[in-house]
Amino acid sequence: MLRNEKQALIDEMTQLLTDADSLFVSDYRGLSVAELSELRGKLRERGATFTVLKNTLARIAAQRAGREQLQPLLIGPTAVTVVGEDAAGAAKALADYARTHQQLIVRGGLLQQTVVDAASIKALASLPSRDVLIAQVVGTMAAPMTGLVTVLQGTIGGFVRALGQVAEQKAVAGEA
Repeated sequence: MLRNEKQALIDEMTQLLTDADSLFVSDYRGLSVAELSELRGKLRERGATFTVLKNTLARIAAQRAGREQLQPLLIGPTAVTVVGEDAAGAAKALADYARTHQQLIVRGGLLQQTVVDAASIKALASLPSRDVLIAQVVGTMAAPMTGLVTVLQGTIGGFVRALGQVAEQKAVAGEA
């Protein structure tokens, strides 16, 4: 590889590492090209990308991007999963794929500027998806309002029944 090609690759990796809010580092040794394509497709569905990196160039790029904490993870065949908005979804896709393809080993990564290990990524994968979490929060917030509406409807309904009974009593008293 020529020097200017290496420089262009380092610049591209630096930009990738700078722009990434969260990313996961994996060892893909032993996976075929078809299996890597399948994994890329699954991650793409979750809004993430899977990129194979050259370690020497990746270390330089990590230093330039201010992500020196990634350097211990950059050993052996290295691939980086750059997470989109749904970190739990990307972690879940990686964990599901690693369950059926033992060759894929998740080493760790960065989650909102914090270094995380493989166990933390597995724990993140066990969380419900972003949409489910949002639905749970909305449901929790709506429950007190629903209770208030029910109480108010009961109070109004009781008042209407009481008025109806008063009207019946006056009608019966007027007939007598």
